[in-house]
Amino acid sequence: MHDYLIGGFTANTSLSHYCQDNNLLLHIHRAMHAVINRQKNHGIHFRVLAKVLRMSGEDHIHSGTIVGKLEDVIPLASRGIHVWHMPALTEIFGNDSVLQFGGGTLGHPWGNAPSVVANRVALEACVQARNEGCDLAAEGNELSVKLANGVLN
Repeated sequence: MHDYLIGGFTANTSLSHYCQDNNLLLHIHRAMHAVINRQKNHGIHFRVLAKVLRMSGEDHIHSGTIVGKLEDVIPLASRGIHVWHMPALTEIFGNDSVLQFGGGTLGHPWGNAPSVVANRVALEACVQARNEGCDLAAEGNELSVKLANGVLN
């Protein structure tokens, strides 16, 4: 993970070459991006920044909000998401996203492996339910409870 504002675009390109040579993905974090893109008179729109970062070698970018500004960038959701958020994540992001589970998954009382399996099962169940016409926004909590109780296979 690289913060392009702290490291700079030159470091981003050098890091990209290193990652390519070592079969690694380069994840770009957007911390402090508002320093550049919130200034309407002399700023750089985040979509432009995202494309410049892509041209300099990033594989994916932490996009923050999912609506209104980054339609051509694969969104990455992180920070506290866990299995109970899966209906909302599936409803909001659809199929084209990166779900980065950290503390919400690793803090599961049964341990990491059962929690990772629960995330995968929940994702597949939510995608299947959505594809079969389930309104995840309205019925997602009920689906999660059924999954937790082992009602769905």
